[in-house]
Amino acid sequence: MTDKQLSRVRGRLEVFAADMFEAMARKDQRRWGEVYLRGLMLDGKRKSIEPMAARVDDGDEQCLQQFVNQSPWRSEPVRERLAVRMSAEITPQAWVIDDTGFPKFGTQSVGVARQYCGALGKVGNCQIGVSVSGVTAQASCPLDWRLFLPEAWNDDPRREACRVPDDVTHQPKWRLALDMIDELRGWGIVAPPVLGDAAYGDVTSLRTELQERGLAYVLDVKGSTSAVSADTVTVAAEYGGRGRPPVARYERPFSTLAALTAAAGDGACQTVAWRQGTRQMLTSRFLAIRVRPMNVQLRQAEPGVEVPAEWLLAEWPDGKDAPTDFWLSNLPDDTPLEQLVALAKLRWRIEQDYRELKDALGLDHFEGRSYNGWQHHVTLVSVAHGFLTTERLRRRPPLRAAA
Repeated sequence: MTDKQLSRVRGRLEVFAADMFEAMARKDQRRWGEVYLRGLMLDGKRKSIEPMAARVDDGDEQCLQQFVNQSPWRSEPVRERLAVRMSAEITPQAWVIDDTGFPKFGTQSVGVARQYCGALGKVGNCQIGVSVSGVTAQASCPLDWRLFLPEAWNDDPRREACRVPDDVTHQPKWRLALDMIDELRGWGIVAPPVLGDAAYGDVTSLRTELQERGLAYVLDVKGSTSAVSADTVTVAAEYGGRGRPPVARYERPFSTLAALTAAAGDGACQTVAWRQGTRQMLTSRFLAIRVRPMNVQLRQAEPGVEVPAEWLLAEWPDGKDAPTDFWLSNLPDDTPLEQLVALAKLRWRIEQDYRELKDALGLDHFEGRSYNGWQHHVTLVSVAHGFLTTERLRRRPPLRAAA
């Protein structure tokens, strides 16, 4: 945003910031929070504290440094107010769980390690943040965040310098996502269907725990996932009369999601349009069949009890010899194909969000090293993104923060 654009919305920004920062104990914290938001949204190549302090008319580098890195205000109440406000503003059709990398040159920032970084497209030195975003086809906003700590950080001496709380230890990314879902529900927000890429969808424990919570999901999975058709039944071996009677089991060999889709044939596909693209309506061919995933964890959960049937959704583009993408969903068995496709394809919003959060709002520009500093920064960036989203929803020409 330019100075002129910011001046036009500054009154509304101050009201929005006052709402988001109401839980902060001190007036000066609330003041510097609003200043930080303006620094994030104004034009500028870098959104780290020094250039932002110079960019705003009432900036003070030392005060902003203290506010973000040392001040003890808690991020959770701010994120709660943002999540509740934005859930009411956009009424999410889904929650998208995902993670993104924060490339780093040094080794002293909290959680930094050599690990795969999507921003780099390779293994590199980075932090990883896991997020849950509320999304619709028209709007979205990050609602909650967790910093992923590699297992080596459990007893790393850098913990003390980075002020990592004692109770914050390594957890797999899917568990961090599930913790955030529980937190959002604890804030009184009703959970829509959960979406995620195969890094999450292929985790049987995540799907199982979502099912146990009564939550719907449409999750990307690999075609190699073992499964059988929904009409497959368990078979018990003949009882010889001695010992414990055999438990009914699914007979091997099991099939895979890709093989079951191929067996259905491309003649089972229907052309579905899911949203308007920049030039034309986006369409492709899809089929949906009922299957029972045969992961060992599911088979052994309750021996002798049928593994629940789910939707297998597959995209089979015209001209392709085989399907290209697969999803598993526990939505009801009367769910229309169009609804499955719309949800499966809604995850594109998160990629757009990450681009804006990073390129325009400086999500990965934070140069502090502390755990609380990272939490404060991602929270403030999310608040800035939330404000811009509310401005777009006012049905005026979109306001876009410039990189």
